[in-house]
Amino acid sequence: MTDRHETPLERADRNFVELLQELRVIQTGVQILFAFLLTLAFTQRFTGLDTVQRGTYVTTLLLAVTASILFTAPAALHRALFRRGVKRLIVDVSSRLAGAGLVVLALALTGSVLLVVDVVLGRAAGIAVAACVLAFCAAVWALLPFGLRRRAAGRRSRTADPPPGR
Repeated sequence: MTDRHETPLERADRNFVELLQELRVIQTGVQILFAFLLTLAFTQRFTGLDTVQRGTYVTTLLLAVTASILFTAPAALHRALFRRGVKRLIVDVSSRLAGAGLVVLALALTGSVLLVVDVVLGRAAGIAVAACVLAFCAAVWALLPFGLRRRAAGRRSRTADPPPGR
């Protein structure tokens, strides 16, 4: 329940604006990562990469471009469906696209770290550090919100039900 006293359309508008703000923050990081990856292929050291490192590079580049597409898709979706009376649908689909984008971004970040650490310190170190990056993304982006949601739900249920015997 909300105490905002807003209509469903006002809520959808507010939710979409909030989602776009989140995407603006994320998109900058994705663009920097993508630009970094694009420039790597034109460095002198790139020619010295082995087959696994080149595969990691191409995969990571494609993951970064996929994340960028997923994070910009809500703007394209809004533009294509503007004034069609489907704002709630736009918000729901855009939220799912952003969630998928975060998964792909976690993989792109993991791949980037794998590549750099593999080149600098070796394959075993690259795999270990990349696994830690992926675990950290999962912990902060998925497990933390899940735990906070459960905690908030527990608080709401305790305050909604009066104590027994009163």
